[in-house]
Amino acid sequence: MAAPRAPWQGRLTSVGWGFLIAGTAVLLAAQAMGRRDLLHLSAFLLLIPAAAWLSTRLFRPGLTVERSTEPPIVEAGQRAEVHLAIRHAGVLVGRLSMAEQLPSTLGTGPDFAYPGRTVGYDGASRYRYQLSCPRRGLYLLGPVEARSTDVFGVTEQRTRIDDGTILTVTPAPVPLAASVLSGLRGIEGVIATRMQANPSEDDVMTREYRHGDPMRRVHWAATARHGELMVRQEESATSPEATIILDLRREAFPVSSGRAVPPGEWAPGSPEFEWAITAAMSVAAHLADLDYSLRLLDTDGSLALSHSPSSSEPDAPDYSGRTGLASVAEGLAAILPRGRENGTPARAGDGFGDLLLDRLEAHGQRGPIVAVLGRTTADDARVLAPSGAASERALALVVADRPGACHGAVEALRAAGWFAVEATPSTRIDAAWLALTAEVAPW
Repeated sequence: MAAPRAPWQGRLTSVGWGFLIAGTAVLLAAQAMGRRDLLHLSAFLLLIPAAAWLSTRLFRPGLTVERSTEPPIVEAGQRAEVHLAIRHAGVLVGRLSMAEQLPSTLGTGPDFAYPGRTVGYDGASRYRYQLSCPRRGLYLLGPVEARSTDVFGVTEQRTRIDDGTILTVTPAPVPLAASVLSGLRGIEGVIATRMQANPSEDDVMTREYRHGDPMRRVHWAATARHGELMVRQEESATSPEATIILDLRREAFPVSSGRAVPPGEWAPGSPEFEWAITAAMSVAAHLADLDYSLRLLDTDGSLALSHSPSSSEPDAPDYSGRTGLASVAEGLAAILPRGRENGTPARAGDGFGDLLLDRLEAHGQRGPIVAVLGRTTADDARVLAPSGAASERALALVVADRPGACHGAVEALRAAGWFAVEATPSTRIDAAWLALTAEVAPW
């Protein structure tokens, strides 16, 4: 990323301060002793720092930085390799060193000398370093701070030569047991549906001939068996759909400690919210592996990822395949409870909206509904509960800061036919998922 030349901040080094103090002392001695030769020496000693400072100002090179990461989007817990290409225009006088600035979460940035050992055909010095990405979020890599000294190391000039680059770290999914969704179309029905779209002679659906059916669809073997004309009943391949309800109500998750966040740092949500995001990512990955297309909704019925500053497709109605799952992961990288990103207050009674209930009813029997909820009251759960009847299976993971805090909500959902379980931030997500059908507490 190139940046306009920034103001340089200059200061004397320890060597420069030595010249200044020595020159001042010799000047005082020259005045006290009336020695002209000492006066000349003091002028020489004092002019060296001034000349050095002037040289670094006049011969300051113009620097540009290009930064890239491999991979460009990183999963939490993985490592990324950062590549830097630095160029200069003008004359280099003295020594020039660089330091990459990083958020404290990602560790300490490297220091390196310029020009480097690896210089490309385009004259750019190339560097690379690795960093660990412990948790999801958006992180500012850089800027690069340049430190320039004169030939004698008397003065030092510092400047930041680029604006930095945003690194997206997505939540890491947890493998989930397939047995929880056993018996649904996502496991047993997709293959059968696709075989109907490409039928073989031994496995094909037929029906009796109707006036207007093309003769090319006549299935002669079935005709011989039934003694009447039978035609192929070819159905188009369909992909089952799943709806994930991601609770983004600010009141559903307690606010984290209000410590100041340094520039470039990522301020995560509460432990309960981070658990919910990881759970939603795990469920999305699990359903995508079962060939479900995914739809993510907020509790007010809006598209959940439309609230995320990191989403590449915030207005997409659904996501399919590996590309769709990657878009979901990117959207979950920086999502926060509604209002956290702009400081707006939570709305009183911000429960489950009518739009959500309408969309769940329209979902019909096309796949399961999985709700990942925060602190939920029994009254709110009763509003959501009837929508589970419109799905093949309705499951709810309810996370709270302490065991039993949402017991009423879980019981209300179970009474309406949901598979529901309560968890805390210390609960293993795979254990909570398995407990949905085991009817045991996962704490």
